[in-house]
Amino acid sequence: MQQKKLIQSVVSHFVLPGDYVEHQPIRAGLINQTYLVILSDGESTYKYVFQKINTNVFKDPYHVMDNIIHVTEHIKKHMLETDGTYSRRVLSFALSKDGTPYFESPEAGFWRAYEFIDNAFAYNIAPSGDHFFEAGRAFGEFQLYLTDYDATTLFETIPDFHNTVKRVEAFREAIANDKAGRLKDVDAEVDFLLSRADEAHLIVDALESGVIPYRVTHNDTKINNVLFDNDTDKAICVIDLDTVMPGSSLYDFGDAVRSGACAAAEDEPNLDKVEMDIEKYRLFTKGFIKGTHSLLTEKEIEMLPIGAKMMAYELAVRFLTDYLNGDVYFHTDYSGQNLLRTHTQMKLVADMEKKMDAMQGFAKEYAAKYAERFANTPTFAEG
Repeated sequence: MQQKKLIQSVVSHFVLPGDYVEHQPIRAGLINQTYLVILSDGESTYKYVFQKINTNVFKDPYHVMDNIIHVTEHIKKHMLETDGTYSRRVLSFALSKDGTPYFESPEAGFWRAYEFIDNAFAYNIAPSGDHFFEAGRAFGEFQLYLTDYDATTLFETIPDFHNTVKRVEAFREAIANDKAGRLKDVDAEVDFLLSRADEAHLIVDALESGVIPYRVTHNDTKINNVLFDNDTDKAICVIDLDTVMPGSSLYDFGDAVRSGACAAAEDEPNLDKVEMDIEKYRLFTKGFIKGTHSLLTEKEIEMLPIGAKMMAYELAVRFLTDYLNGDVYFHTDYSGQNLLRTHTQMKLVADMEKKMDAMQGFAKEYAAKYAERFANTPTFAEG
């Protein structure tokens, strides 16, 4: 079906404030097909984002949407209670004419639509430490608004996504099988990662034993999943909620630091350029803890730096696993790219190990600061 006719057909199945006028593709994002659709009722125009969900990646899109709707409605409830509005601060989804937050057909596929947040934009790389602080605050507030949501009731979109123990098990299997015949060339990389394998259980065990709580986690906390207001340059909304599921606050904190506190590309060949910027770490930590209003437990605060290290370690393990298996999971543009990716994450792990005392110091400093500031502010969990 021609694209315009397809979009028009999909739009016609949703309850919207106007009729289709035009559309244009949105290139950001690598998984789903995304379009900006302009509607009009003859007097006013309206903008909606339409997305065709990649069901090869998200094999149960019904549960994905169920998670998203429950989480966004919960956030809206608390925003209304505290601020009287949620406008532009949380995604709002349109219903189909069947009353579902999606439309699907054998010909068109699986689609959803939500209100476009105008006068806002996303950065791929934080242009300053202040922007990284803002991203930290936004992801922290995401945790805050969901602190009283029972995370265990959510569907696990990608089972064992951050189960580092199982990632290491898969790595050991890749070593044993050596499917691509590459093991002989990566002795140093294998030794580095296996020498730290005992740490892979730290977060998993803490969750399973109840030492730290399960929380609603975003699981893709790159800065480009935060919208910034055009006028104020302040973070206003966390987006891309497909991977919302039960997990640990350490995962969200750690993956944001891993991806955002290093300015080098993920496949940077010059490892001298790869380091964790301790100032960016400080500012993100400050923002994240401020955003949570001190809801994090003492143990979570203590383990925040470990979360950052473990997310870099986990990704290094995944990249090298894929390299040993013949590059079958991650898309590669050239031979050896997964190995370069492994090297950058290993360098981050090593750099974080050197800076761990400073990282823990900042986490404790801001935990104490904001505990005092929010001492008389009840959390949602306390009613």
